[in-house]
Amino acid sequence: MEFKGVMGGLYRISEWIMRLSVINLLWMLCSIPVFFFLFMGLVSQTPDALQATLPILAILAPFTLFPATTAMFAVARKWVTGEEDVPLLKTFFRGYKENYLQSMLGGIFFVLIFVIIGVNYFFYLKQGSSLKVLAVLFIAFTVIMIIALFNFFSIIVHLHMKIFQIVKNSILITIGNPINSIVLLICNGVIVYICLTKFNFFLVVFFMGAIVATFSFWQFNRSFTKLQTKQQELEEKEQQRLAEAEAAEEGNADASEGDMNDSPISLHKKDENDKTKD
Repeated sequence: MEFKGVMGGLYRISEWIMRLSVINLLWMLCSIPVFFFLFMGLVSQTPDALQATLPILAILAPFTLFPATTAMFAVARKWVTGEEDVPLLKTFFRGYKENYLQSMLGGIFFVLIFVIIGVNYFFYLKQGSSLKVLAVLFIAFTVIMIIALFNFFSIIVHLHMKIFQIVKNSILITIGNPINSIVLLICNGVIVYICLTKFNFFLVVFFMGAIVATFSFWQFNRSFTKLQTKQQELEEKEQQRLAEAEAAEEGNADASEGDMNDSPISLHKKDENDKTKD
C-alpha cells in the first residue's frame, strides 16, 4: 500500500528515521568497547583520566570501530546508489564480515598515523618559536588524514582494491579534490557539532554516525561519477585515436594499441554476487 500526499511524506520521513536509527545503533553496538572507554574518559573529572584512555582507544579502534564504520558505509552505499529497501541487518553484517580484514589493516595504519602526528605536534609545540610553525603543519596534516579517512570507508565498500591502493587513493582523492574535501569536512563537522551540542545523547545514539556516513558516501560517489565520466571520455578518445592510427598505418597497429592512458584509481565497482576479487 502506497501513501500519497501528506501521509506519504510522513511515511517516508518515518521510514528514513527508522533506517538511520537502526544502522546507527548497530554501529554503536559493534563498537561498544571504544564508546565505553571514550565515555568513561569524557565523564572523568581529571584530564589525566581521559589521556589514560587514549592508548586503549587506539588499540581497540582498528578491531571494532573501523569494521563497524565500514559496515555502516556499506549500507549507506546501498541507499545512495538507489537501493533504499535493502534488508538493514543482513546488509550491515555482510559488509562487516566481508570488509573486516581490510578495515582492520586500514584502521591500524590510520591509528599509527594519528599517533605519530600527535607525538610530533606536542613535541614541536614545546620548542622555540621558530619550531612551533611545524606544529601548525601537523594540524594541517591531521585535517587531510581525517578527510582521507571518510574517503577510505567509501572506497573500501565501493571498489575492488588492495588495502595499499585503498589507503593511497583515499589520500590522493583528498588532495586532488580540495573543494570537495573542504565541503566534506565542513558539512560533517556541522553534523557532529549539532549532534554533540543539541539533544546530544539522542542524536549521537540514533543518528550521528549514519548521517555522516550517508553524506560522506554521497559526496564521494558524486566525485567518483565525475571521475568515471572523464575516464570514459579519455578511453573513447584513445579508441578513436587508435582507429585513426590503424587506418593510416596498418602496419603499426600493434604498437599503437599499447599506448593507453593509466588511471591512478581502479573504477571496478563491487558486485554483491561476485566477491572473488576481494
